[in-house]
Amino acid sequence: MSKELEDKNPETIDSSAKKIPLPGMVAIALYMLVLAATVAFGVVGKHLPWMMIVLMPVFVVAAFGLLRLFRWAWALTISACFLLMTYNVWLFLEQKQAAGAIQGFLNLLFFFYLVREDVRSRLR
Repeated sequence: MSKELEDKNPETIDSSAKKIPLPGMVAIALYMLVLAATVAFGVVGKHLPWMMIVLMPVFVVAAFGLLRLFRWAWALTISACFLLMTYNVWLFLEQKQAAGAIQGFLNLLFFFYLVREDVRSRLR
């Protein structure tokens, strides 16, 4: 057995394994891309105000940055998940829309996943 593997020190083990995003991070990045497409179709179909089109490039940049494991993209994604969670909870409580509870819970799960230590340790 090699000396590097016997150490079990994360700094001495080959760092190429750390450069691969976790499957949950990939799923959240795909979710951000779906959100961007939803906003685009909502604005084109006049279901959302035209000012919402500003969010679309933010979601796309956050998704691709998260796949590249950038810390700024992680911060952008975590803030988007938190803000979308609070908006959807408001939709559920004030507007009585059940879809807001489901989407709010999904965004809360993504938020809790992104704040985990093993997710943050893979970012650069």
